[in-house]
Amino acid sequence: MLRRALLRQHSQDPVDWYPFGPEAFERARELDRPVFLSIGYSACHWCHVMAHESFADETTAREMNESVVAVKVD
Repeated sequence: MLRRALLRQHSQDPVDWYPFGPEAFERARELDRPVFLSIGYSACHWCHVMAHESFADETTAREMNESVVAVKVD
């Protein structure tokens, strides 16, 4: 469940974000994929820029969803 502010902000992203925790790492092992960690906080300007320019992009999101387990760390 996406409880923290940063995770809530990204809950509608096309990237399939996991919260930092055992579930994400178990999923990465199951899929034999690397973990992509995105670390930030809700008031971070550059985090918003990256979200807008990269994580909201459908092509980027599709590539991420197919090749990594994406984890948001708040």
